[in-house]
Amino acid sequence: MVLTSRASFNKALIAGALLTVFGGNVWAEPMKIAIANFGDHPQLNESVAGFKKQLTKEGFVEGKDVVYELSHTNFDATLLPQMIAKLQAGKPKLMMTITTPVSQVAKKTLQNSGIPIVFSVVTDPVAAKLTPSWEKGDVGITGSSDLQDMAAVMQFAHKLVPASKNFGMPYNPGEANDVALLEKVKEVGAISNYKIVSVGVDNANDIQQRITSLKGKVDVLYNPTSNLLQPATPAVSAAARQIGVPLMGADPEPVHKGLVVAAVAVRYEKVGENAGKIAARILRGEDPKNIAPMKPTLADHETVVSRSALKAFKMTAPASIADCKCFVD
Repeated sequence: MVLTSRASFNKALIAGALLTVFGGNVWAEPMKIAIANFGDHPQLNESVAGFKKQLTKEGFVEGKDVVYELSHTNFDATLLPQMIAKLQAGKPKLMMTITTPVSQVAKKTLQNSGIPIVFSVVTDPVAAKLTPSWEKGDVGITGSSDLQDMAAVMQFAHKLVPASKNFGMPYNPGEANDVALLEKVKEVGAISNYKIVSVGVDNANDIQQRITSLKGKVDVLYNPTSNLLQPATPAVSAAARQIGVPLMGADPEPVHKGLVVAAVAVRYEKVGENAGKIAARILRGEDPKNIAPMKPTLADHETVVSRSALKAFKMTAPASIADCKCFVD
């Protein structure tokens, strides 16, 4: 009996040791985080990079604590349900969704799934019915907005084109982001001494016709954070040059390429970092509905002006921006 008891005791010790090793962090499987993107685009990719960077700062190291599964639909909205379902099948601990259309499909698909959603690059989550307000999230979902400081945009537009009175903006009437931003632009325009002139564009093939219809009606044109218009920036730029109207934008990348004269833009890496901060809180056990969506601060913006685009638009930099230290070639 003594031998039997001692053998049993040794087995228990071994079993306990194995349980400690395999049940602890040493052998624990990394948490899977799904990333549902709309398409391959510099701004959206920056958001992904910022998200991962922030989670690493929060102690969730890629390959050790978390692994990522990234997918996109090349901006084909009809493939969104299929993409979300495929990512869901991988049983992620959390899903990051990028842009409003992706987030809306994910919210509908993942309800009651137990998979929390952290959205990013969503202009107005309230208008998009992702959250009930700016003060709290919804059941299983909250995230990071890319809402720009339009007052700062218009203030710089007055400096770039000092005599400007009419602020033009193309938008996609079928996209909640665009509609919400247009309402914000109108609101800010009323106190920024600008008349807002908008034109609806719901098909990339119509960009040239719709933009040129603004000839003589606007003094400066703004290309917004639109899933339709941003990927088509070269076409928007060509149409703006055709009617001789300087083009501002929401993305600094086309400014560096000489397609857009200037941008007062949210830094999308910061939008992703904000989403990462929220994701870390959820992974530590907080309820998404108790976490308010995050807006970019003014410090999360950057201003750039292209010398080559100024020439292409037959403009010279006014004295009001000569010392802005924001020029790129």
